[in-house]
Amino acid sequence: MDIFLWGVVPYATLGLLIGGTIWRYRYDKFGWTTRSSELYESRLLRVASPLFHYGVLVVIVGHAVGLLIPESWTAAIGVSETAYHWGAGVFGLLAAVATLVGVGLLVYRRRTVGPVFMATTRNDKAMYLVLVTALVAGTYITLIGTLDPHANGVNYRDTVSPWFRSLFVLQPDVSAMAQAPMRFHVHILIGMLLFAMVPFTRLVHIFTAPVHYLFRPYIVYRSRDRRSAPGSQPYRPGWAPVGVKDRDR
Repeated sequence: MDIFLWGVVPYATLGLLIGGTIWRYRYDKFGWTTRSSELYESRLLRVASPLFHYGVLVVIVGHAVGLLIPESWTAAIGVSETAYHWGAGVFGLLAAVATLVGVGLLVYRRRTVGPVFMATTRNDKAMYLVLVTALVAGTYITLIGTLDPHANGVNYRDTVSPWFRSLFVLQPDVSAMAQAPMRFHVHILIGMLLFAMVPFTRLVHIFTAPVHYLFRPYIVYRSRDRRSAPGSQPYRPGWAPVGVKDRDR
C-alpha cells in the first residue's frame, strides 16, 4: 500500500494534471475561465478574493520552501531548526487564516447570493469541498507544528520533504514518507486529489497569467456623444444610415 500511495499515485496525479491541462486547452478553450460572478455581486468579492488569492500565494511559497530546501541548507546560513519552525509557523498560520477567511466568504457568497448560487455547478461544489478540506488539514498541521515541531518524534523535513524531492529524480523514497504521521498522509492525499481536479474545474485558470497585458497597445477611448465636439453635425438619436446623404433620408 505504501508503494502504491507514495510511489504510484503521485505520478498518476502528475499525469492527470499535465495531460488534463493539455486536453482542456485543446478542446475547451472557451471553457478555460474562472466563470467570474462579479457582475452578480461585488461587495463581498472585493474582500474575499484578495484574502484568498494572496493568502494561498503565501501558502504555496511556504510549501515550496519547506519541501524543496533541505534542512542542511538553512542550517548552513545560520538558521536554527527552532527559528525556522517558528518563522514558518507564524507566517504559515497568518496565511492560513487569511486563506480560510477568504474561501469562507467566497462559499458564503456563493450560497447566499441568488444569481451566484444559480451559476454554481456540481463541479464547483466538489472543488470547493476538496479545497476547503485541504486548507483545514494544512492549517491543523501548521498549528501542531508550531506548538510542537517534533510532534510524535517526527520532523516533516526528515520525512515528507525528502520523499517529495525524490519524486523529481524518479526514485520515490517511500519509506521516508511512510514514517510521517497520519496527518501528513491525509493532507498529502487530499492535496493530490485537488491537483488531479485542477484541469477539470475552474482552478485551471491558475495556469493563465495575463502576461500579454504588459505588451498590448494602449486603448484610446473616445466619447460617442458628438454634441460637445466643435464643428460636428447636429446630434440625431437612433441609428444613422451608412452611406446615405441627408437629402436621401
